[in-house]
Amino acid sequence: MARVNELRLITRVAQMYYTEGRRQAEIARHLRISQATVSRMLKKAQQEEIVRTTIVAPTGTFPELETGLRETYGLPEAIVVECAEDSPGSIMARIGEAAAHFLEATLQSGEIIGVSSWSETILKMVDNIHPMPAGKAKYVVQTLGGMGDPTVQTHATQLTTRLARLTGAEPRLLSAPGVAQSREAKLVLLGDTYVRETMELFSKITLSIVGIGAIEPSSMLARSGNVFTPNELSDLTDAGAIGDMCLRFFDLDGNIVKTPLDDRVIGMPMEDLTNVDRVIALAGGKAKTESIRGALRTGTVDVLVTDEFTARRLLEARTTIP
Repeated sequence: MARVNELRLITRVAQMYYTEGRRQAEIARHLRISQATVSRMLKKAQQEEIVRTTIVAPTGTFPELETGLRETYGLPEAIVVECAEDSPGSIMARIGEAAAHFLEATLQSGEIIGVSSWSETILKMVDNIHPMPAGKAKYVVQTLGGMGDPTVQTHATQLTTRLARLTGAEPRLLSAPGVAQSREAKLVLLGDTYVRETMELFSKITLSIVGIGAIEPSSMLARSGNVFTPNELSDLTDAGAIGDMCLRFFDLDGNIVKTPLDDRVIGMPMEDLTNVDRVIALAGGKAKTESIRGALRTGTVDVLVTDEFTARRLLEARTTIP
């Protein structure tokens, strides 16, 4: 009977706390017991399954898919967004909205943010961010050369400067092309004081926001001119490359693919990206599914923001690469 009497009192404490909404201190006064005893009883109520926690996922959220991604790929966090259709435009818009909210909710004071500026999805994120207090972040650092065709270079520059303004940070632009004409041309560009100062910040970045690219460049990147030729892309494919982050390529198993082309990229090396405390990757869509799979296997990504259709594909058995 002693156990029944103990459980009866535990049940009453749980009822007062969870059903009646009373504070622990109030329960302690009412029952003439210590607050520490109330706390222990509430824990015991869960252990005895007197109290059972049920999470009811709201419509439009996908906790099972997010759990599947975390467990399958060893991700600390995954965010899966609802999309009306499995199309690039819809997917980029929804991912951008979710990423903006997540960044606003989790950005720490004094962070140094790295951002890849040739991503339409990241641009959608910036479009949805609300202004934060001045000094919330310290710097927003452009992690891939931002010079290119003037018709789209404006987007890259504005992406970095707007994100800096919205987070109360100072922008640090990388005033060089993302892909130099040759290794020698790259060395000349790296001699520029402003380029060098920006690149020196790569090792200090605490939060990096990246897109995940397929071998075939996005329309924005292609229009910028910061791309390799079809023959060079074919060489990357022959070397096993499946996708890139900041034009640093990897294969389907997450291994870094190094070729002489790597020596022409003016941007953040994969080694520096791996050392960043938190890397948030924004990507989705059928054409990028295998690239995302490879990116997750690099062990670099800490938070993936993707769509429900891509999440389901990522949790299927490895698909055949076309």
